[in-house]
Amino acid sequence: SLFFRSSVNRSVMLTVIIETKNSEEGLARTLGPLVSGAVNGLLREVIVHDWGSTDHTRRAGEQAGCTVIEGGSLSKGDWILFLEPGSRLSEGWIESIDRHTGLGQGPARFSRSRAGQPGFLSRMVKRETALADGLLITKKQALALSRDTNKRAEDLARGLSARRMHAEIV
Repeated sequence: SLFFRSSVNRSVMLTVIIETKNSEEGLARTLGPLVSGAVNGLLREVIVHDWGSTDHTRRAGEQAGCTVIEGGSLSKGDWILFLEPGSRLSEGWIESIDRHTGLGQGPARFSRSRAGQPGFLSRMVKRETALADGLLITKKQALALSRDTNKRAEDLARGLSARRMHAEIV
């Protein structure tokens, strides 16, 4: 299994939630950089919330050791990191989350990597999502914002002000 509990003792435990629909390839790209968080002991679990995929998204998540769900679920971690399928966290993401959660600050997003930014025309045509930079939030805040169980993470993140972390996301 790709994700496991480490013997490292941490005061903050993180749950990553990735919402998917026919995102098999993107999911695989997103899961790779998370391995270091599992080995380090920061990452408690990865939940793949699937919205009716017809490809092999579900199987990809299960084979990586993720919990794959179709309905609502409670996370085990104190903090939740929402990511889009296909996004990749750059080196330093663990330290950035450690720093942010250690200070007990509110919601946060990663800084956008210049290397992964689309060209000018692509940015003009494609609408950016509220989760493009990820969203780190406490479980308590997430529960307060998502009273409706059918609410997607995108809806939760939209319009939410958040600090910028130094680590980058592609």
